[in-house]
Amino acid sequence: MRITARVDYAVRAALELAAAAPDALTSDRIAAAQGIPARFLQAILGDLQKARLVTSQRGREGGYRLALPASEISIARIMRVEQGFLAEVHGQRPEDVEYPGTAATLANVWVAARETYRRVLEGVTLADVVSGRLPPHVAELVEMENAWKSFGDRSEVDAPRGV
Repeated sequence: MRITARVDYAVRAALELAAAAPDALTSDRIAAAQGIPARFLQAILGDLQKARLVTSQRGREGGYRLALPASEISIARIMRVEQGFLAEVHGQRPEDVEYPGTAATLANVWVAARETYRRVLEGVTLADVVSGRLPPHVAELVEMENAWKSFGDRSEVDAPRGV
């Protein structure tokens, strides 16, 4: 799983707006609160506006607001605005990938991995994160001992199967 800086910043900006609702926030205030480069944030807010997730207003009371209630905006929805598909293999959707011979079933693995990813990211809304109360199926995953461990470095290559 790879979360780009752009996706991370977009979700964090949306969380700031969710926490401030119904008040508007300036991009400078969002940038300062989350340590997001201001120019990068402007582009992200523009993307979120085009996707109709954020609105803006000029003037003294101006700034950015969520266009929908935070309980209706999933993390996946924001991610799709910034990166397109939640999962892809060589620029294709997992269900469109075909492999020859012994690797034929590998496409099924990519589809299953995407579905797991989707269940978490579509199941968590901005309101869930702001409230600090994740849905039970996600909270259960967070409580798993291995959830907090990384197994991607070279020292883990010989780790036992199933870990």
